[in-house]
Amino acid sequence: MKIKIKRFDKSIPLPEYKTKGAACVDLYAREDVTIPPGELGYIPLNVAVEVPETCWVLLAARSSTHKLGLIPANGIGIGDSDFNGDNDEYKLIVYNVKKDPVTVEKGTRVAQISVVNYEKVELEEVDSLGNADRGGIGSTGSK
Repeated sequence: MKIKIKRFDKSIPLPEYKTKGAACVDLYAREDVTIPPGELGYIPLNVAVEVPETCWVLLAARSSTHKLGLIPANGIGIGDSDFNGDNDEYKLIVYNVKKDPVTVEKGTRVAQISVVNYEKVELEEVDSLGNADRGGIGSTGSK
């Protein structure tokens, strides 16, 4: 699948798969961003994308981003297919869990995206699903 991608700062590399088995492409911080301790910060990721109408963008932190003391504020980000304007730059919203400010330098790979196909569903409201209950979240145990 081909998608259109716009970089805001062309001195930062175009996102790419870093290994043969990588599921996502890494995104880079477009500018230096300092996040105070215990606060939220917005890291611009230097890209706007256009994906097919039957797709959405999964935005997540890289597995190493927590080493900076930053965790995604909303777990993951979802980019709808119509979030595709020239100024619709993706941003990673992070929470600083450290007791000191954290500075993310321009060019640091902090996030990753994957493009996911989906099918729209039609909701049918019912009073009962007619299935046996499993017993709640985590009902199968931990081992």
